[in-house]
Amino acid sequence: MVQHLRHSHRFRTITGTSGALLGLLALSACSGDGGSSDSDETLVLSTFPFGVEEFQEAVTDPFTEETGIEVEIDTGSNSDRLSQLQLAEGEDPGVDVMLISDYYAALGQQDDLFQEVSAENVPTIDEIADFAVEDAYEGPAYSYQLYGTIYNTDEVDEDEAASWELWQDDEYSGRLALPDISVTAGQLMISGVGEAYGDGPYDVDTAFSELSDWSPDILQFYTASTEVTNLLTQSEIVAAGSLNGFATDLISSGEPIAWTAPEEGRYMATNRAMIPAGAENVEAAEQFIDYLLQVDAQSQSADLVGDLPVNLDAEVPQELTDVVGDIAEDPVEAQYETLDPTELVDTRGEWVDRFAREVSGQ
Repeated sequence: MVQHLRHSHRFRTITGTSGALLGLLALSACSGDGGSSDSDETLVLSTFPFGVEEFQEAVTDPFTEETGIEVEIDTGSNSDRLSQLQLAEGEDPGVDVMLISDYYAALGQQDDLFQEVSAENVPTIDEIADFAVEDAYEGPAYSYQLYGTIYNTDEVDEDEAASWELWQDDEYSGRLALPDISVTAGQLMISGVGEAYGDGPYDVDTAFSELSDWSPDILQFYTASTEVTNLLTQSEIVAAGSLNGFATDLISSGEPIAWTAPEEGRYMATNRAMIPAGAENVEAAEQFIDYLLQVDAQSQSADLVGDLPVNLDAEVPQELTDVVGDIAEDPVEAQYETLDPTELVDTRGEWVDRFAREVSGQ
């Protein structure tokens, strides 16, 4: 890990729907010689509970050095952090920027929990990919994840892995895994099946019917990436439907593993940079998001965190191109699409129940 001056950051973990703050960790404070400002402002950043140190090194430390704005980091699950905003009821939630998955961003927007992030105040928005600046969201995407198939190259070839027919191939019966609808990869899979076999990504009737037929051949509908990793490395499965990030460490470690995009029905999820309604430090929040979207920050985040960059001028490290190839140059050109959150939010509960009843419960 690159060693450099670290500014003061406090980490808080948000757990439970009450939004209780646990596990407060204060790092030693030191003043920033490299900052372009003498500001004693503090920005509160709410983010995911993994890769925090890497993100600090890639983004928040350099941001503090450049601006003089200190960054306090809260971590927690999407749902727990959204609950924190709901409890604030539009008042200051104690968070200035929230990094959150697209579905939960859309949920929060339904309750007016976020405010618009505009290119007027965040000019780098004009430099990122169009799919990262969708009208359906009040904040831009800063990274994305692709759905595809992770597979054992000693057992399955790339053409087989790219075909949806893999999941009903008797040769691999009982040696396959697919995501549960409760995880990000799950909805991307369902939409891919709907596109490949039905009338489009929201044709869940067709998708659930197909998945129900495949279900007896599926060893597990997983709910965590570690389940996929363990099943593959222990040779219990030969392939799984997965996000691209599941494959990075396995491929870089030399395992006989690869990942490929489906031949049709390609969908991706995004992570969004949102400013909560009632945030106390909006100007600093806008500065942070602008920095996060710049080429240098996007390149560093790709290298240290493993995030695919939405600024297509950013440098993508070999570890990521070993997984996704040239898709990272422009996922839309590679026929990847995002999903419309307005089609998903209102139907989520019904679809989760149906998936459990019609697919994973078979």
